[in-house]
Amino acid sequence: MKKVSFRNDVLPLKNELFRLALRITLNRAEAEDIVQDTLIKVWNRREEWNAIDSIEAFSLTVCRNLSLDRIKKKGNDNDSLEDVKAAEPLASSNPQDRMIQTDKVRLIRQIVDGLPEKQRSCMQLRDFEGKTYKEIAGVLDISEEQVKVNIFRARQTVKQKYLKLDNYGL
Repeated sequence: MKKVSFRNDVLPLKNELFRLALRITLNRAEAEDIVQDTLIKVWNRREEWNAIDSIEAFSLTVCRNLSLDRIKKKGNDNDSLEDVKAAEPLASSNPQDRMIQTDKVRLIRQIVDGLPEKQRSCMQLRDFEGKTYKEIAGVLDISEEQVKVNIFRARQTVKQKYLKLDNYGL
């Protein structure tokens, strides 16, 4: 069995943990605090690391639970992801194309932010972090079938709402 190293196995997860916390809390400062708390909590459990199958899944689970605890405490009145930098449009695009691209990204982000937490988390872990259904099921403590259903519903909702808003501007 591989010996787990905080520096080599846990610290490199901080960006992934941040994205998950941000997707759940929708607040940059809150997500940064959660990542710190997650790293501390994982470090404090270092005696158990060798018994853990996947330190990554364990860390993501701790991060998710801390994020959910925070939003429950705050009463879930969160900001939007507006302060997160949008995907960079092509450098060759003109200002109008860049504006349209930025608006589309903002619209999709708003739709994703409005999804139920479990759908949002599943979509984040699958589409943005590239996790397998099995890994997501372990992190969220649900079945692989539930993961697939949540991702399907999230994608359908995003697609339907995006098309409706993009076509009608509502």
